[in-house]
Amino acid sequence: MQMDFKYPQNFYRFQRRLTRQVNVGAVGVGAENPIRIQSMITADTMDTDASVEEVLELADAGCEIVRITAQTRRHAANLEHIARKVRSHSCDVPLVADIHFKPDAALEAAKWVEKVRVNPGNYADKKKFEIREYSDQQYLEELERIREQFTPLVQVCKERGVAMRIGTNHGSLSDRIMNRYGDTPRGMVESAMEFARIARELDYHEFVFSMKASNPKVMIIAYRLLVSALEAEGNDWNYPLHLGVTEAGDGEDGRIKSAIGIGSLLMDGIGDTIRVSLTEDAVREVPVARSLAKLCAREVKKDQVISSSESDPFNPFSYERRVSQRMEVQGIHLGGQETVRVLTSEEKFDAVSHKLSEMGEFQPEIILGASGIVAIDPRDDDQVSAINDRSELVTVTLSDELDMSVVSGFRLLASRVDPRHPVIIKDTLLPSTDPEKKFEETLLVAAANIGSLICDGIGDGILVQGEEAPGQSLRLSYNILQASGARIFKTDYVACPSCGRTLFDLQETTAKIRAATGHLKGVRIAVMGCIVNGPGEMADADFGYVGGAPDKINLYVGKKAVKFNIPQQEAVDRLIDLIKEHGKWVDVPDTVSNSL
Repeated sequence: MQMDFKYPQNFYRFQRRLTRQVNVGAVGVGAENPIRIQSMITADTMDTDASVEEVLELADAGCEIVRITAQTRRHAANLEHIARKVRSHSCDVPLVADIHFKPDAALEAAKWVEKVRVNPGNYADKKKFEIREYSDQQYLEELERIREQFTPLVQVCKERGVAMRIGTNHGSLSDRIMNRYGDTPRGMVESAMEFARIARELDYHEFVFSMKASNPKVMIIAYRLLVSALEAEGNDWNYPLHLGVTEAGDGEDGRIKSAIGIGSLLMDGIGDTIRVSLTEDAVREVPVARSLAKLCAREVKKDQVISSSESDPFNPFSYERRVSQRMEVQGIHLGGQETVRVLTSEEKFDAVSHKLSEMGEFQPEIILGASGIVAIDPRDDDQVSAINDRSELVTVTLSDELDMSVVSGFRLLASRVDPRHPVIIKDTLLPSTDPEKKFEETLLVAAANIGSLICDGIGDGILVQGEEAPGQSLRLSYNILQASGARIFKTDYVACPSCGRTLFDLQETTAKIRAATGHLKGVRIAVMGCIVNGPGEMADADFGYVGGAPDKINLYVGKKAVKFNIPQQEAVDRLIDLIKEHGKWVDVPDTVSNSL
């Protein structure tokens, strides 16, 4: 990707991106405020009591801003009743109206909430996945039409003191943007910038940006590109950012994917509000988001000891794996174009060695102690020179117990060590000795540290040492590689977190689809509650299961709907039939190991 500007964040020393403050009701976002935690209710917006109950539950759990879908003017009008009833419970948590297709719904919602979220790809723009070329004149004419539709909302928000989120989703770029910029992070940024320019021309500045995607690599690049674009525009373009990996899924997979995307950016100093999107009850998102913000803050405090004038260790705007040379360690090929390897300690290997035959491909591949891996402090010139002066290849990692954050430390290592030497990355620089440590904390730290480095293109092998349990540490290793796209070993799912637009029970349906298809290694399946972001977020999916109408399901191959209005009770079976038709089905093995 050709860029005309530079990523302003320091790769080796944490410095939070300084933004202006945007007020969402009584909650300040950006500037010196802490990272704000958001979530979204799943109740039907027309069900006032259920909506109020969920808002109060989220607020009690520590959610600081709550989003509610308002897909039509009728739904938007009921926000009045929801807001009044929430306030009658002495709850002042700001409410956000989630708007996609309907400008009239946005204008109505702005009367009753503290913030309106608009998606540039859907708001008054066309998204029919049509292939056509736009001349410059046609492009400008479409943009002028959008300006006419968007201006009234900006004026109302300005008059009423209502904030706005200009939230681009990778899955909902308009045909106009897609045909000019392609399905790219650059297109995501330009889509948002068009709306921001209109707002600024009207002297409205109470807005934040978001760049959400289901693929952490795409999401990370889009946000970095946005920050760089804002920096290039000038100091007064310092708007706050809301972070999130959309359609992350559930369970460990959803938490890992979210931690990779959100954690990577937080440790870059980017992000003012966050939402962890899980296909679970919304209240379960809040403690995960709070933990992630806290853990990242703890990590970056270590960065103050790092100082470097080294060149950038990777391209922040495009995924490019660090080029090392291939070598053999304990009979395993490592580095070069080899897949990222999984390491373990001697103690953990001994604990699982008796059941290696049951673990299939999810085994430890390299044992740390006898591997010949050299651990160094990348700030020490003598240690770095000793590595670089060696004629033979050597695998390198960070020494344990160094006073630096994991991400900054490995970036520094990657920039100073000759690239021919493979690098082993770790989740922590201190092996776990606390048997009481919660696994979710371990998971978030490991995913944020290892996952972000993998997405930077750094790492030929990984070692999870922050988790004491051998089986869990290995499972976590492979799941991080899967979520970061580095190594696919199981079925990959994209699943939205549910909201008031959802046309079926997402949690129940996702569990049913997992049970039926969880053995299909390398197949990617999307489970989407409605068509708002469905086709777009399924861009990388092989098959899609999308709510088309109440109790009716549309099935997709890639972005193309091929089966329509299937009764929900038949839809999973029909999905299996579709997978079989396209040659992606295999029968369930006689024995499936659950040892990890």
